Amino acid sequence: MIAMHDHQASSPRRAKPRTFRRPARGTLMTGVAVCALGSSLLTACGTSSGSGSGPVTVNFYNFPDPSGAVQQAANNCSNSRYKIIYNKLQSAADQQRLQMARRLAAHDPSMDILGLDVTWEAEFATAGWILPWTGRFRQEAMAGTLAGPLKTATWRGKLVAVPYNSNTQLLWYRSDLVPHPPTTWAQMIADAQALARQGKPHLIEIQGAQYEGVVVWFNTLVASAGGSILNPASTQAQSGPPALKALSIMKQLASSPAADPSLGVQMEDQNRLAMEAGTAAFELNYPYVYPSMKADNPKLFKVFKWAPYPRVSAGQPARVTIGGIDLAVSAYSPHPQLAFQAALCLRNAANQLTAAVKGGLPPTLASVYNNPQMQSAYPFRHLILQQVNDGSVRPQTPLYQVVSAAISHQVSPPSSINPASTAQNLRTQINNALQGKGLTP
Repeated sequence: MIAMHDHQASSPRRAKPRTFRRPARGTLMTGVAVCALGSSLLTACGTSSGSGSGPVTVNFYNFPDPSGAVQQAANNCSNSRYKIIYNKLQSAADQQRLQMARRLAAHDPSMDILGLDVTWEAEFATAGWILPWTGRFRQEAMAGTLAGPLKTATWRGKLVAVPYNSNTQLLWYRSDLVPHPPTTWAQMIADAQALARQGKPHLIEIQGAQYEGVVVWFNTLVASAGGSILNPASTQAQSGPPALKALSIMKQLASSPAADPSLGVQMEDQNRLAMEAGTAAFELNYPYVYPSMKADNPKLFKVFKWAPYPRVSAGQPARVTIGGIDLAVSAYSPHPQLAFQAALCLRNAANQLTAAVKGGLPPTLASVYNNPQMQSAYPFRHLILQQVNDGSVRPQTPLYQVVSAAISHQVSPPSSINPASTAQNLRTQINNALQGKGLTP
């Protein structure tokens, strides 16, 4: 089972499966008020913090996982010293972030391990809500972990979380239409135009709606062109030629016959359905589309192939935006040492293998990709390994929510892009967001 990342409308983020897949601080509040923040979290408010006899309770807050892999990991890791309680957050990523932020702002002591989207670390660390990983815990967290996911868990030179899972988009194509997959965006658009002239399925499916998915697309193109959306200090927008190149490609696709007529409102699942319906030749999407195609259109599945994400230019490999979840330890946990130990266990190789095969979540530990059990579920596992390890991360800033909103408003719908003026508007809007002007999260 392979899952998609939900672009916290994931981000690309976490699994949203069908049957086979999963896409100023507040004042202190009383325990009753904290528990009132969300009925889904009431169970944690009634648990023990370890007083009395028996193992300490370690509360783990994470996205709802219907596969059972997360609960299985919690069961596997519970022992005589601590018992991990898996508390399911709400399904929508923005609601997960809001719920955790409110409880942490209230210094809630019933929170121990937090499953953070890879774009939240800077915000939570800057607010002082999560503890840095130091000493032996830091060494264990980094050992064997892929470089790309480690970037998502690092802020201001400190490791503030441990990578739990990741994700990346691949190029999916029909080998009956295109015997050899394109290696660049220019080649892919040209191939699609040639198919259109022949009256064959030719669309390129990608996420163009005004949400996180289009931000991921833009970020991937900028990084693949050798740039970044923010400067190294995360204080200003950094546009220049890479941003202009990214916007030009988005506009070129939107203006060509290769564009799906619904590009401006499309998300991952609409892309998947269009490919399964036989109207598209190419799709940029997460690995969950592979088992979906196998189940929904077995005939088309025979010619449904994968390839590396297309490059912006022939001489520079693509740097695909990665998603996923990192595990952080709350600054208000009454037993942080046990929480660090439990977090490391939750993301160990055995549990990551289960999460990959059963829950559809690509691992962050390199060794897991060599496990024989990965072969049938991930025949493209080595490509995922490469792209995750070399992947790009979205802008790292405590104000990511407003930066993301500013970007999505400027680049969606892609057909409205004017590369030069949009690049200037983007720079202005991002800088305004970083200065606390305009949009609010």
